[in-house]
Amino acid sequence: MTEYVLEADHVSYRYDRKGPLVLNDVNMRIGKGVKTAILGANGAGKSTLFSVLNALYKPDEGTVLFNGSPVSYRHKNIIKMRSQVSILFQNPNDMLFRPNVEQDVAYGPENMKLPKDEIERRVDDALFAVGMSEFKKSPIMKLSYGQRKRITLAGVLAMEPQVLIMDEPTAGLDPQMAYEVMEIAEQLHRTGVTVIMSSHDTNLTYSWADEIHVMQKGKCVYSGAPEPFYSDKTSVYLSGLLCPSVFLMNQGLSSIGTVDTEPFPRAQTQISAKIAGNKSGKFGTLNILTVGPDADINELIAQHGLEGMSTGLYGLSARSAQHKSKAGIDFVYNGPENCTMKCIAGNDALLICDPVMVESAKASADFINGGGYGNISVNIING
Repeated sequence: MTEYVLEADHVSYRYDRKGPLVLNDVNMRIGKGVKTAILGANGAGKSTLFSVLNALYKPDEGTVLFNGSPVSYRHKNIIKMRSQVSILFQNPNDMLFRPNVEQDVAYGPENMKLPKDEIERRVDDALFAVGMSEFKKSPIMKLSYGQRKRITLAGVLAMEPQVLIMDEPTAGLDPQMAYEVMEIAEQLHRTGVTVIMSSHDTNLTYSWADEIHVMQKGKCVYSGAPEPFYSDKTSVYLSGLLCPSVFLMNQGLSSIGTVDTEPFPRAQTQISAKIAGNKSGKFGTLNILTVGPDADINELIAQHGLEGMSTGLYGLSARSAQHKSKAGIDFVYNGPENCTMKCIAGNDALLICDPVMVESAKASADFINGGGYGNISVNIING
């Protein structure tokens, strides 16, 4: 039985009494631990919905439930809830309150009345997670837009919430940082945080989300798995969205009999293997070396005889270990997919991986093997 962490029960909201409804009788249930995407065009009500779910706004009608109980809007209860349900707004300037990076990231933990040493640990961990450790003492005003967005994410991570709501988290970011943000979202999911993400980028969310909720003109018009929604072209068009490219490619090829419709691929490696596989029949081995944050990657590679193959990186402890050991890495971003593509081409590959990320790391290999599109051996090595 699904346990729901956040629920909107017939929720309506308007910004002023005589204004139009921004949210109109919204019903939505978000499962605990379910990777959830809220989709919709600009102005569909996604950001307002997030503010209602976070208790920043009180609905005019209906009820918001957190862990099965109606949200109380007493000041003490709201403060407690916001320490458990954190929101990352699209515009970083809406979330930066203090003059320098360290002070701003510490803002949330300080309001939680945590001990000083715990605050310092959280600040350091959060800054490392977003690649901003060297900017710890920097003035906020001197940071670029993308750097400010990283700092706001660090501030949210420092609170260690149960639920993280991310409003257009990759908007305004370069492609590498966008991959980093999605990797962080996956890591949080794997450590028990319920991650909710809004976007109008269906390619991004299709590769990640287990479940989608589609907003259209203040209403929730669809909730469920992505594929039934994207199969309804009229609903996609009316929602102001586009079908993901991988979904369209799979749909087109299945319509002419090249491939079966199911299983549905979610990543480029998966559709590539489904279409072409490897005509030679030879597939490489995906070696996944799990490491702690202080591991010497070069020493472990030599110890396990893993030299000479393309190497990728995935997860926080892997990035920490690479930073300390200065190991050479071919795929700093999108490591699992790049390494899997090497295996499709018949080459062995090595992925340096955080232990909690192993299931995510081998997802495409599992899809390829399970669908009969190839035979990629997965070798998990505990470093």
